[in-house]
Amino acid sequence: MNKIKVGIVGYGNVGTGVAKAVDATTDMELTAIFTRRAPQSIKHYNPDTPIISIDDALSMTNCIDVMVLCSGSATDLPTHGPHFAKMFNIVDSYDTHAKIPDYLAKVNATATQTTAIISTGWDPGLFSIMRSLFESVLPSGAEYTFWGEGVSQGHSDAIRRVDGVKHAVQYTIPIDTAINAVRSGHQPKLETREKHKRECFVVAEPGADKDRIAATIKTMPNYFADYDTTVNFIDLDDFLSNHSGMPHGGMVMHSGNTGAGNQQHMEFSLKLDSNPEFTASVMVAYARAAYRLAQEGCFGAKTVFDVPLSYLSAKDRNTLIKELL
Repeated sequence: MNKIKVGIVGYGNVGTGVAKAVDATTDMELTAIFTRRAPQSIKHYNPDTPIISIDDALSMTNCIDVMVLCSGSATDLPTHGPHFAKMFNIVDSYDTHAKIPDYLAKVNATATQTTAIISTGWDPGLFSIMRSLFESVLPSGAEYTFWGEGVSQGHSDAIRRVDGVKHAVQYTIPIDTAINAVRSGHQPKLETREKHKRECFVVAEPGADKDRIAATIKTMPNYFADYDTTVNFIDLDDFLSNHSGMPHGGMVMHSGNTGAGNQQHMEFSLKLDSNPEFTASVMVAYARAAYRLAQEGCFGAKTVFDVPLSYLSAKDRNTLIKELL
């Protein structure tokens, strides 16, 4: 059996996770890693894997079946997605929810002879599928999404940009009373502050004004101002020992009514030791799907709503039906 040849663009936490996820498959192999950094500065656990400048990707179009884009949504993917979709079948994890329709259109405009599956991962991604499924089954109802307890990488980065902060991490924590209210089936209307709280652990620069740092964090618009936020100052040893991991998770919940007012409740949850490794595993499953769709000539930009679930699995259709249906 010919294996699906995978390339990786960007070798940070998610890119490293993609390499591990590909190694765990039986039908894929990692062909090359592409980086903006000096290739010789990248350390990969398999010395036989070529590490190539991103500027030389065009020379590899005949060697790679699917390129997995592991760059960031804020500044990189808006250009990387349309650029690489001209040359390769791609998968990415673009996660700026409000801008997904515009991004999808831009990628679709260049993916005329390739298949590009965007916004995979778990939210957007698996959670999106669950929201659609739950709403379809119970159209008369209310949907709720909770994130955490876990590290929010974007919010942590926002704290690190505050003057006087040396290291920082932020945990998003769902509020139990809100979760229990949803599970009651009564479809409560919850404000932002009622659903989550935020806890920050900060290592300050020597001599920095901690009161100013805390006030800046708590009043930061779009990140913390709408939440009950706690700022804890800790030393570097505590930070490295207790706050270096990347756990995360969350749940999608949907409550609705059927028949003569019967309450029905559905939920899907994740608890992750490593957010980037789990995201990478989802992306690799969608890389398999992108390859299959491309083999069928199903080109253009796609989302998780457009991909048959059976295309994610290394098992054939008959085996899935026999074992899982």
